[in-house]
Amino acid sequence: MQLHRFHGGLKLADATDASTRDPVLVMGVPSRLVIPMGQHIGEAAEPCVAVGDHVSKGQRIGQSKGYIAAHVHAPTSGEVVEITDHAVPHPSGLSAPCVILHSDGHDDWGDSRMEPWLDWDTRDPRRLRQRIRDAGIVGLGGAAFPTAVKMNPRAGQHIHTLIVNGAECEPYISADDMLLRTAPDAVFEGIRIVAHLLNVEGVLFAVEDNMPEAMRALTETLPDELRSLIRLVSVPSIYPTGGERQLIKVLTGQEVPSGGLPADIGMVCNNPGTFKAICDAVIQGRPLLSRIVTVTGPGVQHPRNVEALLGTPFADVIEAAGGYAEGVDRLIMGGPMMGFAVHDDAIPVIKGTNCLLATRPQDTPPPGPLMPCIRCGECAAACPAQLLPQQLYWQAKAKDFDAIQDYGLFDCIECGCCAHVCPSNIPLVQYYRYAKHEIWAREKERQKSDLARERYEFRQERIEREEKEKAERMAKKRAAVKKKEGGEGGGDEKQAAIQAALERARAKKAARAAEKKGEPGCEGASGERPDETSNTTSNTSPTDGDSR
Repeated sequence: MQLHRFHGGLKLADATDASTRDPVLVMGVPSRLVIPMGQHIGEAAEPCVAVGDHVSKGQRIGQSKGYIAAHVHAPTSGEVVEITDHAVPHPSGLSAPCVILHSDGHDDWGDSRMEPWLDWDTRDPRRLRQRIRDAGIVGLGGAAFPTAVKMNPRAGQHIHTLIVNGAECEPYISADDMLLRTAPDAVFEGIRIVAHLLNVEGVLFAVEDNMPEAMRALTETLPDELRSLIRLVSVPSIYPTGGERQLIKVLTGQEVPSGGLPADIGMVCNNPGTFKAICDAVIQGRPLLSRIVTVTGPGVQHPRNVEALLGTPFADVIEAAGGYAEGVDRLIMGGPMMGFAVHDDAIPVIKGTNCLLATRPQDTPPPGPLMPCIRCGECAAACPAQLLPQQLYWQAKAKDFDAIQDYGLFDCIECGCCAHVCPSNIPLVQYYRYAKHEIWAREKERQKSDLARERYEFRQERIEREEKEKAERMAKKRAAVKKKEGGEGGGDEKQAAIQAALERARAKKAARAAEKKGEPGCEGASGERPDETSNTTSNTSPTDGDSR
């Protein structure tokens, strides 16, 4: 098969030998599990249990409300002792809602297990998609995008190729490598289910060339009936070949359009662990409750891969690998290129936890002094997304968030290649993340403002409509009254009589007012006129006849 080359990328030293010497260790059930409600891209689930509830293994404890979301299930049986904010794996280090579960030690399924579908090939694709959604399955390569959404292409989109992304391009991470060595049958069965669901024409199964044991296990277990459908492909271990867009370029020579998705060119790409989870959900009726985690680095006594229940504290996982080595000062979730440091090993394993990397100061020396950009172009040469990292840096530094989007900010996969080769030690990816978060925050504010304006305009329209309707009703009533009065004979005469009665009432009112004031020409309170009253000084009045 002819392979292609994506732009840029780096050849990094492989450091997986230490963690692949021993088989995968299946951890026991911890006494206390911290289960975050948001373990995926999209809207976090809402707790559907209460403190004091006893839950069975596999019981749904977090209900997803949105479309891009995923349910959360109890990894074991026990009692819900608390529902509160707890530190979760996130670069911000912030807390998020979690269900705290105290294990009862029985690991009892109760009635929570879904019905196994051994006849899945007779099921409607919509029911298969719903089963994947009910199982809370997300991409296990690290992105944690809800899988049921990927399995539901838009109307008019035909998915002709399914890609299995077995390229673990970061140093140290070997979770997929060990999964393919130990459970290839389950991965193939999951591929069959998805190929049936999407009705694809072919499957490209990519495995990096530094994973020979995994490729051998796949070659030996590939069922004969799938050999015409699935093609195993060894790809060069160049970072970041495991990126969805980069792997599609390597395998097919096609490029996913900017701002688009693989489905836009007829492809769907998933991680091997995701296919195994689909097999577990459909054939065994088991939701996503655990995952394989690579526990490695110079800061671990016995690097290895372990299968841990979701919600298991990092400290327990490290302990399963022999504990910390002396002098450890840093714990990273993920690989050295795209991972992030966590500050508390009480943080739990989530669906996207593929690696825990412990290091010592001598293993991760601090970067050199920050210097001005010299425009050498090394970052552009290394960028696998064919962007202009230095332009993105300048625009982010200037907070010109409109211009930075014109340079393709959201096509950046934050792989860190640009920062790795920068001779000025500029933390380029941090600038890009800052710009993305600012743009998202402003977009949310804009949406809130638009919603408030729409509500105000709707209210004004409603008030105007109600006033208009009220005026119309009053007009109809007046017209009906006028019509009724005219029908009773002589509306004009009746109006004249009403007017005369009003005039008489006004005249009476004026007379009473004048009477109270004692104005001349009006009767007083006694009813006598002024010239008829007795005059107590008549004998001295100038009107007396004698004086005249």
